[in-house]
Amino acid sequence: MAGETHGLPVAELGKTEAGNYFVANYPPFSLWTPERVGEATDRLQTRGDPSNPLGLYVHIPFCRKRCHFCYFKVYTDRNKDDIRAYLDAVIAEVERLGRTPFVEGRTLDFVYFGGGTPSYLSTEQLRYLFDGLRGAVSWEGAREIAFECEPGTLNEKKVHAIAQLGVTRLSLGIENFDDDVLEINNRAHRSRQVHDACAWAPSAGFEQINIDLIAGMVGETPENWRRCIERALEMAPDVVTIYQMEVPFNTTIYRDMREQGREIAPVADWPTKRQWVADAFDAFEAAGYHVASAYTVVKDPARTKFVYRDALWDGADMLGTGVSSFGLLGPVHYQNRHRIEQYVEEVERGASAIYRAMTMTDEERMIRQFVLQMKLGRLSRRPFIERFGVDVFDRFADTLQAYAQSGLLSIEGDVLTLSREGLLQVDRLLHAFFLPEHREVRYA
Repeated sequence: MAGETHGLPVAELGKTEAGNYFVANYPPFSLWTPERVGEATDRLQTRGDPSNPLGLYVHIPFCRKRCHFCYFKVYTDRNKDDIRAYLDAVIAEVERLGRTPFVEGRTLDFVYFGGGTPSYLSTEQLRYLFDGLRGAVSWEGAREIAFECEPGTLNEKKVHAIAQLGVTRLSLGIENFDDDVLEINNRAHRSRQVHDACAWAPSAGFEQINIDLIAGMVGETPENWRRCIERALEMAPDVVTIYQMEVPFNTTIYRDMREQGREIAPVADWPTKRQWVADAFDAFEAAGYHVASAYTVVKDPARTKFVYRDALWDGADMLGTGVSSFGLLGPVHYQNRHRIEQYVEEVERGASAIYRAMTMTDEERMIRQFVLQMKLGRLSRRPFIERFGVDVFDRFADTLQAYAQSGLLSIEGDVLTLSREGLLQVDRLLHAFFLPEHREVRYA
């Protein structure tokens, strides 16, 4: 993506090709290696910074079906005994982490259950998992307990049980309201289940309810996308998260593309996806919502929290637990074993589940924080000066000037603000801030 095109440090994107578009972290995951696992295990044996927030990510890799666009580690063929063995391993892993010097004496600031499909678990299995985790590490007073759901795995009793377990932020992975689009993309749920889930959730007592949508799925049309926006507005959730469809290499869509010798994915092109997200932002703003990042609109900014996102993007520590999960220990990135059998086996024999790691330099940590906070659409230079001794407006002056001249952002005093045009394509802009040696490497 590096290069000079139309005066910008990165090339414009047209048709959707295979690869990772969404910048989830830095440096690129492909640079994390098994040879550096010791950097993570050694870090766990050093005292953690009690002033830095500590979070817990729990990966639940089970799903009813694998979506054609999914690139996460998921399994659709596991029985209740397999699931119980996995939950036991996750609890044991967290117990072990809780006894390390890095974690000992610290209380969790946030907990995030992701997947896969956390709501795939039965109510009994969820209670077992939550009880085990609470016994392993303290999260009393945590500011957020977030939990991802697939609508078709829910019933009214389970929704209320999830709330009673302490979940504060429920996220419903709707993606689209049209049954044909859902089927084409191999989603497990249908619109009726979406309707039911959205009817049950408001009465359960969650602090926040989020719904996810994806602009540009296979089979999407302008007419249907307008109907999706209308349906989302009718539901009036606290938060709507809208992603632009990407096609990473480890997806069913890419496998089919490769078999057919196709380079272009059968989804909307990037300008169309940006326009569809812009249309959604406009509609929600007209209804009183506020744009809170490149992907989110919120009903009430004063009461809406994104603790997991904001803390992690600001350098919080996070314990990544479960198969293939990612974690951050100060400057050290790490990822767990990527096969469930190997993960469970390693934990059962008392070994570390970590598969690869990388320790960031101070410069890499600064860049990571800068590119992730750019996705919020607004940042100040002051925290970077205080934390890293770097004026990022000077450090990235040439790139920022080029983006400003193209109408993608503006800088006034200590504050950088992305224009709506810049916000809608921020992920493609971020690679220009990577170190030169990282711009051409495969991201994932």
